[in-house]
This record gives sequence, structure tokens and C-alpha cells, in this order.
Amino acid sequence: MSRQRTMEKIMQSEYVSIGELVRITNCRYSTLKFYTEEGLLEFEQEEEKLTRRFPRERAVSRINEIMKLKKEGRNISEIKNILSSL
Repeated sequence: MSRQRTMEKIMQSEYVSIGELVRITNCRYSTLKFYTEEGLLEFEQEEEKLTRRFPRERAVSRINEIMKLKKEGRNISEIKNILSSL
């Protein structure tokens, strides 16, 4: 049996995993991991070895913002500057 939550459950959830964010946003896992490492995506983590939990609504909204800026031709450092000033 699959351990994956249904999309309905994910969309009702306050927090999601990075894998669930991949499903919601259609972004690649490696892309979201990069955004996280660059400090563009906030997450909570109980202990270092435990799963990172992303606040679903804020994370999806942030990813959409990043995608919009990328479509405008912005690079990561420009995106960081723009998003940090919001």
C-alpha cells in the first residue's frame, strides 16, 4: 500500500513535505531543494535528521512568485533581493 497522502489530504494540510510540494507545484525535487538551500523557501524541522515541513500556503505562494520572476528573466540573486524586500 502506498504511503503517499491523497492530493485532497495534502491540500487540506497546514504543512507538507518537499515531495508533496513537488506534486502540488509541478516543480522538480532538485529545484525545490535548491530554493530551500538558497534560503528562498522557509521550512520547519524538529531535529536535523527529521523531515523538513513546509507551511503549504506560504510555500506554494513563494514558489509561484519565484516562477513568475524567473519567467521575467531574473536570476537567483535578483530573486533573493526582490523577495527579501517583500
